[in-house]
Amino acid sequence: MNIQIAHTQKEIIACYAVMAELRPHLSQDDFLALVERMHNNHGYDLVYLDDNGIKAVAGIRIAEWLYTGKYLEIDDLITTAAARSQGYGATLFDWVADYARENHCVQLRLVSGVQRIDAHRFYENKGMKFEAKYFSLNL
Repeated sequence: MNIQIAHTQKEIIACYAVMAELRPHLSQDDFLALVERMHNNHGYDLVYLDDNGIKAVAGIRIAEWLYTGKYLEIDDLITTAAARSQGYGATLFDWVADYARENHCVQLRLVSGVQRIDAHRFYENKGMKFEAKYFSLNL
């Protein structure tokens, strides 16, 4: 089992099939362009777990808030449907948490859609707590 950050276009494209299960509205070309732009503008990176094929992918970025200081945000976290409940998501989550600690983050955060009940149960089982409401306005 290997976990690493996708640095090349080839590695980013290799993550597409798994990420498309969470973000089906993105074509492969749009995905690649968006990941590269988000990396350049916001420090977004894809982290993937490979175990004879990519089983799980996370999109992460490190930022700071006045409220809490430095934190790592998980923008996306998905285990392919065929590999769920085999520990891949938990292993990748733990790797991301360790990466946050190594980068002196004081908090690990994520936003999850209200309809994703199973994901919420996973996050709570990993020790995360529900501490805020997220508001949006489509423009």
